[in-house]
Amino acid sequence: MPITGKSTRWAAVAASVLLTAGALPIAGAHSALAANAAGPGAVRTPARYLNQHLDWRPCASGALECAAMAVPRDWHHPERGRGLTVAVSRHRATDTAGRRGVLMMAAGGPGASGLTRPAGLANYAPGLAATYDIVGFDQRGVGSSSKVTCADQSAVDGYFSGDKRDRSADAIRETFARARAFVRDCQRHSNDLLPYITTEQAVHDMDLYRSLLGTDTISYYGPSYATVLGASYATEFPHRVARMVLDSNVDYTGTWQSFMESQPLSFQRRFEEDFLPWLAKNDGVYHQGRTPAQAKATFERLRARLHAHPLVLGGTTITPDHLDALTGSAIYRADPGFANLATALTVLEHPDTAPPAAEQSLAKALAHPMDAGFAADFFSVVCNDTPWNRSSAYLIAQSDRATRDYPLAGARSLTYSAVCAAWPRSTAPRIHVTGRGLPPILMLNSVHDPATYYEGALRDHRALPTSRLVTVAGGGDHGQFQNHNTCVDNLVEGYLADGNLPPTDTTCAADPLPVPGPATRA
Repeated sequence: MPITGKSTRWAAVAASVLLTAGALPIAGAHSALAANAAGPGAVRTPARYLNQHLDWRPCASGALECAAMAVPRDWHHPERGRGLTVAVSRHRATDTAGRRGVLMMAAGGPGASGLTRPAGLANYAPGLAATYDIVGFDQRGVGSSSKVTCADQSAVDGYFSGDKRDRSADAIRETFARARAFVRDCQRHSNDLLPYITTEQAVHDMDLYRSLLGTDTISYYGPSYATVLGASYATEFPHRVARMVLDSNVDYTGTWQSFMESQPLSFQRRFEEDFLPWLAKNDGVYHQGRTPAQAKATFERLRARLHAHPLVLGGTTITPDHLDALTGSAIYRADPGFANLATALTVLEHPDTAPPAAEQSLAKALAHPMDAGFAADFFSVVCNDTPWNRSSAYLIAQSDRATRDYPLAGARSLTYSAVCAAWPRSTAPRIHVTGRGLPPILMLNSVHDPATYYEGALRDHRALPTSRLVTVAGGGDHGQFQNHNTCVDNLVEGYLADGNLPPTDTTCAADPLPVPGPATRA
């Protein structure tokens, strides 16, 4: 399943972070700084890329400066083919005398935009904004960079609608057929770009960006899929890493397939052990059941009703898959996700008596279970990066177990794996994260994170011998820094600003779960 809380429009309602801040005009940086030196990850960079000038101009939002960086289509044959564009951004350090370097950010997904994120971090942590040039980018294939294109939005809507718990032979055949059609669309619309939308190619883009910024080393912050980018960059270019924070860690010790096959457990755990008890505790507000078991039964009755009679809401036909996608996205962040999801459940149960504004908002949020642009990049990366077992018998049996044991996300597992089974076989080099030659690294993870499960973070921690792990206990939010947890924020900012790390692994307590207020009542 996609590993970002912003893969659906509901997530933008339930778990978005406003990214607004001011930026100062700065002069362009231009330096090769030994980009062609021998070492891990070294490739020969043609002069037209290495010597380019980044033409910084105000971004559309006005909060940052943006530029277009030219990169090779294929870093292993950089002279071949047309180059690509990677959109980059920056927020200049406000304390020029105390400036300590560059802090690079990346986005999750894969498929989310990182271009505007430096503004959000600068606004949230002014101390870091004073001492760092905070820079971001849209990864190749995403947003304002050279984009990969697959199916149109209506086709993607159809692929992620219906009821994926249907394990009939006809339903399974339809899943594989739609997956093959999606991949054919990707090949037809993206020409020869698909093989080069990979994490390994992206980390070379990142190092060219570092070079053009005129710095020998970078510090780095990345959440979710950006932990894969960060750990991969550190493996390829360990001598370029000053400080690194990896937040809500994808298990990059295995393959994308092994990671995604383990996700249904953590989504179900978050739903049953965090959300349902909270919902039962607030039965006086939402009337879904006084115990977690009763609240779960109410959810299942609603889902069964949507299977028998899909609900048309504001022009959108709501199916069980829409409900599952809504639920999975909303539980990424307890506040405001839990209250928004609970309100949505009451609207879906009683649409005739729901306030018109709530009905319209929910219909808009549910219209597209996955954005078409996000889907194109997501599948390009996860299908290209690491090998997949393409046996239909294996995939059906595995998804049968996931649907039975962890239905919230497990029911969709075949939808994802069938795409990668149909994907052109990738020849992309695989990065095996080693942790060799790295400075101390700070890792963050909550114990009940639905998308980047804690068990994977522990394996990542063992793979990075210089890392310290901050466990956020008693919670399950996805994304720990910039989540208003004082303990976490102090550790991250102290490390990035002054190099201070806890002497051993440590624990922060999660913030209390939100209390419903009048604005959340249906």
